[in-house]
Amino acid sequence: MKRSPPLLLRWAFAALLGLVTISALAVEATSTLPPPYAPQRQVSGTIRIWGHGAYAHAQDFIEELVRAWEDGFRRRQPSVQFDNKLYGTASAIGALYTYQGDLALMGREIWPMEVAAFQEVKGYEPAGVDVVTGSFDVRNRGYAIVVFVHKGNPLRQLTLAQLDAIYSVDRRRGGKPARTWGDLGLGGDWRDKPIHVMGLPIARGFAEYFEQRVFLGARKWNPAIQEFADNPGSKGGDTDGGQKMLDALARDPLAIGYAGLVYHNDNVKPLALAETDAGPFVPPTQASVADHSYPLTRVITMFFDQVPGKPLDPRLAEFLRYILSGDGQREVIEHGHGYLPIPATLAKKELAKLEGRK
Repeated sequence: MKRSPPLLLRWAFAALLGLVTISALAVEATSTLPPPYAPQRQVSGTIRIWGHGAYAHAQDFIEELVRAWEDGFRRRQPSVQFDNKLYGTASAIGALYTYQGDLALMGREIWPMEVAAFQEVKGYEPAGVDVVTGSFDVRNRGYAIVVFVHKGNPLRQLTLAQLDAIYSVDRRRGGKPARTWGDLGLGGDWRDKPIHVMGLPIARGFAEYFEQRVFLGARKWNPAIQEFADNPGSKGGDTDGGQKMLDALARDPLAIGYAGLVYHNDNVKPLALAETDAGPFVPPTQASVADHSYPLTRVITMFFDQVPGKPLDPRLAEFLRYILSGDGQREVIEHGHGYLPIPATLAKKELAKLEGRK
């Protein structure tokens, strides 16, 4: 009888394979990094950062990366100090308009109510730059949102307008409601079959992202949606709403749902997505998330208070230039634990925002 390798050997091989995979991804990411940091001036003072960080000091989401940015920046700008209050995303924007913080680091997309609160106090909206790409398939790292159907469903792709027609009531992208699979272009036995709509709870940040990115800001959901919430205290696996939804979808050939590739079921499949009918239809892959070609790639944004028509505080501008440089984005690869760097082409666009706002 053929004997299996010892368990310890199998673990060692799996770990080595993981390191090889990570190294390959790191090499590919490094090739698209922005240029190295080149200070425009020497600055001094304290930069106060509020927001996304670690959960009760027990689970680090991004605090290690923030500290790596700070250490790297201080090597080039030794007169700058940092005061971190990384209490969570909910504290971030409020720290700006109460004059307690200089930079607000978000762990999710900014919500309309947060923009409204800032604008009520300041008279203009907060400014911000994208500093990190969300993960491809890592929990608690802003993973890309993926649309799933049963593996027996012949559908292969959707536009954002079709997603809007399935999930939204207002349908700001135009068109009629999509309530049967025929409405999405399927024929034969599928034509008149109803679409069973599934998703994560509409009270969660994932739904807020869907409303902004897919619904174009509308907030009314298809009332037929079946929502799948995390079990109390869930920290991943079968008790997460995303996994519960995929398991339910695997039992229902007429269902569609959205979550992320952090969850798996062999009887479901992800769909390629496109902005419009003209395409391209892009499947969710590590590469398409990393280069932002996949339409539901998410980003982590650093917000700040910049009066329209006025230059940004030089301390903040230099620190953000460092973060968006090749040096800062290399720290994302080394300390992001699932977060992905901002590609050079997109970093250039974000850097241009620092030159002033109208």
